[in-house]
Amino acid sequence: MDAGSEILGKRFEMLKETVPNLSRLGILFNPDFPHIRIRLMSMTETARALGLTTIPVEARGLDALEQAFAIMVTERAQAFVMQGDSVLFNYRAQIAEMALRNRLPAAAIQKEYANAGFLLTYGADVPDLFRRAAGFVDKILKGVKPADLPVEQPTKFELVVNLKTATALGLTVPATLLARADEVIE
Repeated sequence: MDAGSEILGKRFEMLKETVPNLSRLGILFNPDFPHIRIRLMSMTETARALGLTTIPVEARGLDALEQAFAIMVTERAQAFVMQGDSVLFNYRAQIAEMALRNRLPAAAIQKEYANAGFLLTYGADVPDLFRRAAGFVDKILKGVKPADLPVEQPTKFELVVNLKTATALGLTVPATLLARADEVIE
């Protein structure tokens, strides 16, 4: 569902808009997720271009999250991004709670993370992806060979900002960012 480093850059920029003097960014990820090492290289390069130092932190599941947050705090992360996968997705509420407790603004890819308490999310509009997938299924059922169908990237993205989290962290979300938001949680 991620559309590449351009989307990462936008997510990082939005965090920089909201977190004053952001320079140290944690990246929380599951090392068992396929291709994560390549994705981490891309994230590090994108962050570096924005003047950010990254702090990669592994967590395979709930039992590793306390240690992951301890590392981010020790390494002086000022915010973090969550590199999504199905395992950590299941613990999004606990991760959001730990982020608040450790005063770390968090960003992720899917709206469900903002609903759980992350500061912001920016990524592909999942319902739109499902609607577009239905079109592919229809074509296949009508006889089109899957190999003949084009590969498509997401075209519709959504920004969700959680103002309750911003208030709890003592952050002021810029009006320019709120104006771009597809949804604001108050």
